Amino acid sequence: MEIFSFNTGNLRLDGGAMFGVVPKVLWNKVYEADENNYVTLSMRSLLIIDGDKKIIIDAGMGDKQDEKFFSHYFISEARTFDEILKERNLTVNDITDVVFTHLHFDHCGGAVQYNDERKAVLTFPNANYWVSKEQWYAAVYPNAREEASFLKENILPIEESGHLRFLANGYKLTENIEIRTFVGHTEGQAIPFITYKGQTIVYTGDLIPAVANIPLAWLTAYDMKPIEGLEEKEKFLNEAVENNYVLFFEHDIYQECCTLKSTPKGVRVDKTFSLEDWKKELN
Repeated sequence: MEIFSFNTGNLRLDGGAMFGVVPKVLWNKVYEADENNYVTLSMRSLLIIDGDKKIIIDAGMGDKQDEKFFSHYFISEARTFDEILKERNLTVNDITDVVFTHLHFDHCGGAVQYNDERKAVLTFPNANYWVSKEQWYAAVYPNAREEASFLKENILPIEESGHLRFLANGYKLTENIEIRTFVGHTEGQAIPFITYKGQTIVYTGDLIPAVANIPLAWLTAYDMKPIEGLEEKEKFLNEAVENNYVLFFEHDIYQECCTLKSTPKGVRVDKTFSLEDWKKELN
């Protein structure tokens, strides 16, 4: 099994939204905002090669929307999948599976692109596209608060292509990749638990977007069910400490991975490191 990290680009969002009820005087010390209160976030994905499977986990924002849309998010350092995969001597045709943690535009947009005729086509034409059934229906029939995060041009072409696949809680994509679902951020968020050389690394998606979000109360204002999210986050953090999981962060511009420890104030970060450094330690 091989596992690689890559970033599809960075975006900026309001810092208050990323840390919810936590006052700026606290969160700004650990995740600094600019003069307009924006924080910079990565859109970091994983490429996993496991036997015959070549798997992408989350696909960034893509480039289908207009200039006005992208001006709201201050995109920087954007990269195409052709560029990214070429570094691994792969092409988009080689990818067998795409797993979406959820269908908010910054997690799935890059998996569908426009061709020269402005028709929406799959970026990975030979891949199965995996999402939980709960998240699919939340995206296709959204509530008023979450509706702006679900863009039909990112979602409906997947179903129309015939490549849509549903996964349930506990689904085993391979012997080494188990997908578990969480409801706090959005219905049916799918979080991959990956076994690599005897250790578990968890792609935390928006369950825990960044190291700064590890303390229990530091939930984002984007979470649809904060009370349920608080409960599932606490359970997950305790499990992660007990089993020495490595957490892999999709949105933390500063830190890629960490381990955790128990403290009198609750579960906190122990060590931070890159995925590559962690892999070297295991070799």
